[in-house]
Amino acid sequence: MAILVIAINSYLIYTDQWILSLLPFGLIVAFFAIYRFDFALMFVAFSAPLSFNIEYITDGKIGLFLPSEPLLALSLVLILARQIFKPFLSKEILNHPITWVVYLYLFWIAFTTITSEHPLVSLKYLLVRLWFIVPILLFGAHIFRKKGNLRLYFWLYTIGMSAVILYTLINHSLYGFGEKEGHWVMWPFFKDHTGYGAMVAFIIPLLIAFYYSKSHSLLPKIAIISLTVLAFVGVYFSYTRAAWLSLAAAAVVWVLIRIKIPFKYLAGLGVVILLIIAINWDQINMEMARNKSEHTTEEFGERLESATNVTTDASNLERINRWSAAWNMALDRPILGFGPGTFAMEYAPYQNPDNYTIISTNFGTMGNAHSEYLGPMSEMGFPGLLIMLALVAVIFYKGISLYNRYPESEYKTILLGLILALVTYFVHGLLNNYLDTDKAAVPIWGALAAIIALEIDLKKEKKLN
Repeated sequence: MAILVIAINSYLIYTDQWILSLLPFGLIVAFFAIYRFDFALMFVAFSAPLSFNIEYITDGKIGLFLPSEPLLALSLVLILARQIFKPFLSKEILNHPITWVVYLYLFWIAFTTITSEHPLVSLKYLLVRLWFIVPILLFGAHIFRKKGNLRLYFWLYTIGMSAVILYTLINHSLYGFGEKEGHWVMWPFFKDHTGYGAMVAFIIPLLIAFYYSKSHSLLPKIAIISLTVLAFVGVYFSYTRAAWLSLAAAAVVWVLIRIKIPFKYLAGLGVVILLIIAINWDQINMEMARNKSEHTTEEFGERLESATNVTTDASNLERINRWSAAWNMALDRPILGFGPGTFAMEYAPYQNPDNYTIISTNFGTMGNAHSEYLGPMSEMGFPGLLIMLALVAVIFYKGISLYNRYPESEYKTILLGLILALVTYFVHGLLNNYLDTDKAAVPIWGALAAIIALEIDLKKEKKLN
């Protein structure tokens, strides 16, 4: 039997019909999606860091992450069908404030898809968001009511991500940990070092939370410490400045949470900082113009300093070029934008020639807006930006206020780890955007599901007491 399977697969690959060889795997996936989606969701958590985009082997004709996206797409259909014919999602999940902002987010994506310059591109964007959000956020919140599932989900993602880090470091060591090679040695699991660095930074607060959440015997302690050290080494050799800065931001937020500063003061502080930056932008820009540090250096301090070099650093300059183009696009279409997922197709004529860099292109073939905030602004107008900001605000408001109310326990510590992990991502989101990939969507929407589930659990416990 095994020989027959190998022979059939060899023939399919030889005749360039390799995709049919995935059929047995697809049937297994379908079985778990239909009968044990809780198992399927755990498999998605583990496999997301290890997935690969088949556009690499289809010459860009098909962009799909295997194995996670087909499983999530099938699960979307099954969950919606089950909810329609035999509702199982609780009202507390469906009516949670985070869920309502997500409804608004999805509604605006759908509405601007209708008015999009490229409706098919925007429709695909909408479908991807749906199969990430519905199974992970809504069903995730449902199964996370059993707290062991919550812990297992993030442990599996962390283990999968740790395997990628180990692979990357081994591969990188073959090139002497060179800075240039550090941009691609994580392939095929990650497209480049920035997305990889973002998700390595994400798991660091989680690992620390796992360590302090409860007492461990010697072997689990050694395992968690080893994985934490591995993650720090991984983020160092990712040469991703935004990842390092996001961890610094998470440390600051941890201090503010620990000294129990109310959320309204934290939000106010954030607004004041933004106003100070806006008022003094010209002076700040002049100071950055004097900075000549390049990100190509391998010295840690110089690389951090290069984050503010907007004079000669091509990476920084190209980001400014994209952000400027996104702003110009939003000014041109302030309400509806150009359509979800269309930035790469539309930004070329909105570039300012003064912002061109050695890596700019007149054809707009260099990807997205490099921001989780400016991308939606250009594609879905200023309402898209405001909805994204509202989502971030409600996440941290609910997360931090829940942490302050939650009784001392293992899950209070894990909740703090999730909040700080989200800080790393949304700070990183100022400079890059990855929510259109399973690498980021699986842990981010999963973290939101965890906050919802823990808050519902706390309310029920208080009613019983």
